[in-house]
Amino acid sequence: MPIDHAQWAAYLLGGVDERRELQAITKQVDDLSVDDAYAIQAALLELQLGRGDTLAGAKLGLTSVAKQEQMGVSEPVYGWVPSSSVLEPGRPVALDELIHPRCEPEFVFVLADAVAGPGVTAGDVLDATEKIVGGIEVIDSRYEAFSFTLTDVIADNTSAARVAIGSDGIAPREADLTTLGCVFEIDGEVTGTATGAALLGDPAECVAMLANHLGKHGQQLEAGWIVMAGAATDARPLAPGTIATARYSHLGDVTVTAGSTGG
Repeated sequence: MPIDHAQWAAYLLGGVDERRELQAITKQVDDLSVDDAYAIQAALLELQLGRGDTLAGAKLGLTSVAKQEQMGVSEPVYGWVPSSSVLEPGRPVALDELIHPRCEPEFVFVLADAVAGPGVTAGDVLDATEKIVGGIEVIDSRYEAFSFTLTDVIADNTSAARVAIGSDGIAPREADLTTLGCVFEIDGEVTGTATGAALLGDPAECVAMLANHLGKHGQQLEAGWIVMAGAATDARPLAPGTIATARYSHLGDVTVTAGSTGG
């Protein structure tokens, strides 16, 4: 029986709206292909945009070799960044809007020009980039116990929830992106360190992969978008009052605080 993409998109959006854990889709259907998963993701985005949201950019997940090996895949997964998910500077993360949030540091590209695949290279990405900044992504899988397969997480827009974008940044060729350092702290305790090379060797190469993926579907990365190249360290849980700080060489610090309410 064909997968009803719209039905599963509505199922996932219901989990977001009701802040309710859901049973993984792959526990309910016999075979959820990667193509079906991306079709559900697209239908989910269409529902969100239909409610007045807009697109702020796109994102990658599973851009470290370790995470790819863990999931048994050989390339990243791709998703979208709705404008409603971008936190205003200094605004706490409202935990009562989320299910079981975790946070992780990100290298973020701010595009000056559109990037359209196929055939996009890391150099093309740098040519199209206005600046590179630090960020912290808050992920929030809608699935029970934060447990899912590869196709489940694709359908769920790669667990996207919130993102804080840093104000400091560098021009795309101002520094070697592979050696940009990141130290991630939770409540003052270092929980992870990494460099840009952790993202499949080069963060710009990750963005090129995303542009080429979208090109297969007649889509492109648009001028003015932010593109999250992937998490540099493991994600950490967010509890009320948690202060997460990502300290970047050249890019400055980015901090998010977990609040208990949406106000």
